[in-house]
Amino acid sequence: MNASTSLLLNPYLEHLPVYQPGRPIDEVARELGLPADDVIKLASNENPLGPSPKALAAMQQSLRSLHLYPDGNAFYLKRHLADKLRVAPENLILGNGSNEVIEFVGHALIMPGSEVVVSEFCFAVYPIVTHLCGGKLVSVPAREYGHDLPAMRRAITPRTAVVFVANPNNPTGTLASDDEVLELIHEAPPHVLVVLDEAYIEFRDRPLDLLELIRSGSKPNLLLTRTFSKIHGLAGLRLGYGIGGAEIIAACEKVRQPFNINTMAQVAALAALDDEDHQRRTKENNAVGLRFFEEAFRALGLLFVRSHANFVLVKVGDGQRVFNDLQQQGVIVRPMGGYRLPEWIRITVGTPAENQRYLASLKQALGRA
Repeated sequence: MNASTSLLLNPYLEHLPVYQPGRPIDEVARELGLPADDVIKLASNENPLGPSPKALAAMQQSLRSLHLYPDGNAFYLKRHLADKLRVAPENLILGNGSNEVIEFVGHALIMPGSEVVVSEFCFAVYPIVTHLCGGKLVSVPAREYGHDLPAMRRAITPRTAVVFVANPNNPTGTLASDDEVLELIHEAPPHVLVVLDEAYIEFRDRPLDLLELIRSGSKPNLLLTRTFSKIHGLAGLRLGYGIGGAEIIAACEKVRQPFNINTMAQVAALAALDDEDHQRRTKENNAVGLRFFEEAFRALGLLFVRSHANFVLVKVGDGQRVFNDLQQQGVIVRPMGGYRLPEWIRITVGTPAENQRYLASLKQALGRA
C-alpha cells in the first residue's frame, strides 16, 4: 500500500504535458524478442549516416581527460562557432540540446501571467516549458499544417513574453515564407522575444539568413536556436545553441547550469563544424530520401505534407495501429496522436535501404503488399 505524499509539489506539474520521445531500438528489440540489428529507427529525425567521422576521431582522443571537468564556458567551441557564423562569442549560448536553450528562455522570460504564442502543431517542448514556468499558452490555428504567422502576430498582446516559431516546423516539415518571417520579426513589439527554432535549417538549399540582424544589434528581441543533433549526427551528445543579442544571451547565461556541455560534446562539435563532406553527404541523402517518399506516397494515394526538413508527415488512417504494425515488423516510426494528428505518422528519412524497408513494411501494414 502506497502512502500519499505530503510534499508541496509545484502546482504547475499537475497539468504539465510529458514529452514522449521516439522509442529506442534496444527497447523495441527486447519487447518484441527481435535482434537489435534487425530493427531500424525512423522516428526521431536522427542522421542516418551516423556521426561525423571527424567528430568520432576527436572524441576518441578526448577519452583520457574525462576525469576532469569540462570547460564550463566552452571557450574553443564557442569561438570557433562564432567565427563560422561571423558573430561575437557574446552572441552565443550553448545548451544540452536546443531544448535546454528553450528552457533558458522560459526561466528568463516566462512568468505566471505571461503569454506565449505558438502555432497549433508546434514542437512539444514549447508548451511544456510554458506550463512549467506558469505561463499561458496561446495556440494559433495552423494554416495548411504550418504557421499562420500573420495570425500569430495578431495574437500578440501586452502580456506576450515569447513567440516560438520552428522553421522548418517539427512535426509537420512546413516552411513559413521569408516575407512573413521578416514581417513577424520587424513588427513584434520590443517586449516580445521572437524565438526562431532553426534545428533543420541546414537541410534547406537557400535558407533565410537572419544572422545580420544579430550582428547589427538591430533586433535585440530575436533569438535563433540551432542544433548539432541533425545535420552533424551528434544527437546522443545533446548539444544545441542559441544566437541572439548580448542582453538576452546574458540573461540566459544566468540560468544555465555550470558544465552543462560535456567534454566529448565540445570536442566532437568542434570537429563536426569542419566536416563539410559529412554535412554535404547528409544533405544529399536527405534530398534523395524526400523525393523517394513523396513519389511512393503519391503512388499509394496517401496524403502527405511536403517537407523542408529530414522527415515526412503522412496520413495513414489509424496512425497508432499503423505504428504498432510497423513496430511488429521491426520498423520504428512516430505516431502523431500526441500532436492531435491521430491519423498521421512521421517518418525520418533514412538510408536508401532503410527507406525501402519502411515502404515495404508500410504497404504490408496498409494491406497493399
